[in-house]
Amino acid sequence: MTAPGSPSLGPPLGEPVAVVPGGDSWDRVREDLATHGTALVYAWLRDLEPRVPSGDGLRELLGRDWTRYLDLTHADVRGRYTASRMLLKYAASAVLDSDPADLELAYGPTGRPYLRGCDQIDISLSHTEDLLLVGLTTTGLIGVDAERADREMHAGGLGRHICTPYESVLLSGMPEAERNDALVRLWTLKEAYSKAIGQGMQFRFTEFGFGPDGRAVRVQRPDGTAGTGDEWIFRTFPVADGYVVSAAVYDAGFGRLQDAHVTTMLDQDCVDAITEALDETAHEERVYEERANGEEPYGGDGGR
Repeated sequence: MTAPGSPSLGPPLGEPVAVVPGGDSWDRVREDLATHGTALVYAWLRDLEPRVPSGDGLRELLGRDWTRYLDLTHADVRGRYTASRMLLKYAASAVLDSDPADLELAYGPTGRPYLRGCDQIDISLSHTEDLLLVGLTTTGLIGVDAERADREMHAGGLGRHICTPYESVLLSGMPEAERNDALVRLWTLKEAYSKAIGQGMQFRFTEFGFGPDGRAVRVQRPDGTAGTGDEWIFRTFPVADGYVVSAAVYDAGFGRLQDAHVTTMLDQDCVDAITEALDETAHEERVYEERANGEEPYGGDGGR
């Protein structure tokens, strides 16, 4: 295990892209998604908060998350919540070529977010202090996590709650000065993997592990034997201001998605439901207009 700043070897995955809504970095995000099937996006809370809309604009942006927002009472929590949802929607809209307010976030049983109606793109969200991180993939599943690179874990004894027996042996053989960096790396990798498989903190971190950095990273069983294969990609990156981020990406084997436009991405059942609703609305409006003009709908004689 080396410091969290050294990317693991393995299949290519673009480095995290720093963005702001309305900035000029979104082309690179789209390029990463087209090239790797995955894009990592991060932004700073201090840059996002001034751009968060207020009033009706905020309600439109949050959509169904509006009620969750109203339940939050602490100003700092509210600010991070709205900024994170704005970043998530802006990132998704950039690759889907849609309006952020038109995208609807939904949540699985464990709180894992997904884009309703866009089942071919997977998303993940993480934030810590001033950093917000979003992962997007069209290959299958993704989980991301961010942490302070200097967060003290080793001295506080967190290793016994994080490491498998095999990882503990590896840590004990490392120089003391490197152990905390290694624990931060392991923590973010395990958080990312748990998010990708939809388990969150329900999957005990001592039940699965990761090998040393500097080689292809795979999930390992507690004894250090391989638990996953090439279908998973794991990477760890440093970002500015002393943070480290990790991503876990599952490739379902369907190949790269060439067209990520929202009209292509929409689930067919969703498209059918929207079309049916629009047809019904058009029918009702036509009937209402004819009655308002003193006419019987459709000629008043059943169309004969």
